[in-house]
This record gives sequence, C-alpha cells and structure tokens, in this order.
Amino acid sequence: MSIYSRYMLPDTRSFLGSSEFEGDISHWANSSSEISTCSVRPRTPQDIAFILRKISKTRVPFAVKDSGHTGNPGFSSTPGVQISMANFNQIVIREDAGTVEIGAGLTWTEVYKEIVPKGINVVGGRLTGVGVAGFTLGGGYSWKSNQFGLTVDTLTEIDIVLPDGNVKTVTEKDEDLWFALKGGFNNYGIATKFTLKFHHQPQVWGASISFVGDLAEGAQAAFATFLSQPHDPKAAQLGAFTYTNGTAVFGIVLFYDGPEPPKGLYDELLRLPNSSKNDFKGSFTDWVASLPVPGMPRGFFDGVPMTQYTDSIMKAFNNESIFWGEKMSELDKSIVIVYNLDPFEADMLKHGGPSAYPPSRSQLFLPSSIYFGVTDESLDKKVRDAMRTSARTLHEIGIKEGQKLQDASPYVNYALIGTPLEWMYGQNLPRLRELRQKYDPDDIMRLAGGWKF
Repeated sequence: MSIYSRYMLPDTRSFLGSSEFEGDISHWANSSSEISTCSVRPRTPQDIAFILRKISKTRVPFAVKDSGHTGNPGFSSTPGVQISMANFNQIVIREDAGTVEIGAGLTWTEVYKEIVPKGINVVGGRLTGVGVAGFTLGGGYSWKSNQFGLTVDTLTEIDIVLPDGNVKTVTEKDEDLWFALKGGFNNYGIATKFTLKFHHQPQVWGASISFVGDLAEGAQAAFATFLSQPHDPKAAQLGAFTYTNGTAVFGIVLFYDGPEPPKGLYDELLRLPNSSKNDFKGSFTDWVASLPVPGMPRGFFDGVPMTQYTDSIMKAFNNESIFWGEKMSELDKSIVIVYNLDPFEADMLKHGGPSAYPPSRSQLFLPSSIYFGVTDESLDKKVRDAMRTSARTLHEIGIKEGQKLQDASPYVNYALIGTPLEWMYGQNLPRLRELRQKYDPDDIMRLAGGWKF
C-alpha cells in the first residue's frame, strides 16, 4: 500500500484483486485502462473535497472516471489514485422547473431507462455505454441536437467541487465558470451533478441500412444529395464507412423523433437497393440500445471536421477506409475501421450561447470521426500514426474542394490524444488558460489526465 493511498477515505477504497477495483479502473477499451495504486468511490461532494485536499498535499497523479468511454489512454485512467464516480447515480425530475438532475456517475442508457417511460427526455448520448459527465463536459452531440442544440446548451446548473475543495453550484450567473465548463472538461474541478432541461418524448422511428459492393456508390451519392438540403429538425442521420474481415460496407442510420417521419422525408433513401435494412419503431431507450457499438479490445478515435458532406468528400472517406483497412489488416486481420459522418442542420448551434467548445458558433463544423479497433497492443502507435495521416489527408481534400477548414475545430470528445489544443479551442484558449489559473492556481487538476489548459 502506498503512503498516500492510506489517506483516501479507507471505507470507500479498493485495491488490485478486488471486483470493486476492477470495475473502477475498467474502460470501454482496454487501451484506455491503467493499473492504479488504488481506487476510491466517494459518496458525496464533501468526500471529493477531502480527496482533492489530500491530493494537493501529496501531489499524487489521479484520474476521474464515470463510464470510461474514451479512446485516449490516461484521460480517465492513472497509475495513481483512480476516482470512480459510480456513487453519483441519482436522477431527480423537477416537474415545476422542467429539469432533470443527473448524477455524474451515470450513463445515458441509465438515464433514458429512468426518464423516458415517464414521457420526458433530455439531450444526451446517441450510443449505449456513453457516460454523462465526459459527454456533457465535452459539448455533447445528440439525436436531438437539430432541435435543441448541444447538451451544454440545455444545462441550467452544474454542481462541481473546485480544486481548492469548495463545493459550488454553477449557473449562467457565474459567467466565467459557466463558459469554461461547457466544453472545458475537468480543468476546473470535478463535476458531480448536471441539471438539464427536459422535453416531451414520443415514440420514435428509425432505420439502419447497409450497402455492399456496387450498391454502395449509388447510396453514397444519394445520401450526399439528401444532406445538401435542409430538413425537419426532428430528423437526424449518421453515415459510416466500415471495413472489417476484408469487406467494405457503407451504412446509413436514419432517425425521426416521432412515430413516423413525414411523407417524402426519407422516401428516396428508403427506396435505394440495399444489402440489408432494419426498421425500428418504439421507445427512444430501445432505439439507442438497438444501435451497434464497436467493441474491440483496443480502440482509438480521431476527429475530422467538415463543413459539408459532398459526393466527392464521401468518396474520399470511402477510399480512406478501404486503403487503411487493407493496409492495417496485414498487421491485424481482426481490425475494425469505421469512418463516421455526423451531419447536422446548418443552424444547429443557434440554440446556445458562448461556450469553451465550440470556439465559434458562426460556422458549424460537422464532427466526423475515425475509429480503429485492434487486438494487438504492439500496434497502438502504428494505429494512431495511421489515423493522424488519414485525418490530415481528408482535411487537405476538404480544403482543395473549397471547404474553409483552416480554422476547423475537431470535436473534443473525438480528438485523438496529442491533438493541439489550439485546433480544438481556437480563439477561446487564452481565456480558458486564464480561468484555469484563476480557479486552479496550484495546478491540482493538472495531476489528472485529459485536455489540459
């Protein structure tokens, strides 16, 4: 037992070999996990304040984890003290205020299971397993974003333990912290609860369609045409170029926040010759659960912002997925590669005000992403290098096409470790650094992983 682990709330502490410890340090991808000296599960904000004060004296590295759904090693893992937020799992609906209080240790799946049967919902994650805290503190793109904006745009309060141990409820009246926390992750303390506006949730409609071989090219062109026009804000879509087991697949996911999409909305896409199609009608909770999530032992993401998805950009994404799929398969035949398209309506950012991310709301940069999943740990560096090369190639192709991507900000929840802060936070970075110095002059939060100002 290390000298500093003795002081970390003994009755909530765990060590290697216990099931609690394994749960506390585990992540969605093994490549994001580390073996900590100990883990601790605080029960109250005052417990967290106690831990931070001890850390300020010992200067031990630490990490804060809710669900562990990150592709970046060291962001919510540590060789020091692992703080698990598992006990912050309360959900409180405030009917009179139109809000839901959500604990920082929950996943969005857990939130949906609790509130959707009551006929309400919030702007949250799109896939199973995504945690509330990291998703929200990074901005939050949702199936509902065309209607309501980013998750941070629907916040009314954030409860946080500041680096000095003081507990504070942050609202829009706290102009500096309110701005910094909306996209600024854990630079300013440890968030324990989020209060979000809720809205009515009806039954929803969806469809997942895949295209293989000669069917894919026509589907890509049709999807590009569809995305070139504005649509009902209740509609949302995803596109994906997947390469696995030597096969390239183009997929489209269509969503409508209601029992049926309006006539004519998706008709042309639904008529396309396809390799497979799955229709969905049911609850929002079941919709999220129905969507596949890559689950390789080791996995990494990177962000590739675009201003639009033209036919030529889609061809570039397709070419990159096949090129790197074939190349990396020579090293790991089980590799899974996914190039995701994240289209949103051009005016989506109008729903919110200034925030750490995005650095500007005058131009929406679509938060495309790359995912590489492998089994072999020795390939980690080669995988990350390949992803950076591919992202750079797509960025250059977009610029050559005429897209103004010189100041494009990668989505901070997708960006690969090592991405320059200037790229993600742009003109906001100097202010964010000043605020970090104001609220964390002793550099306590710099002992934790993540994007550090």
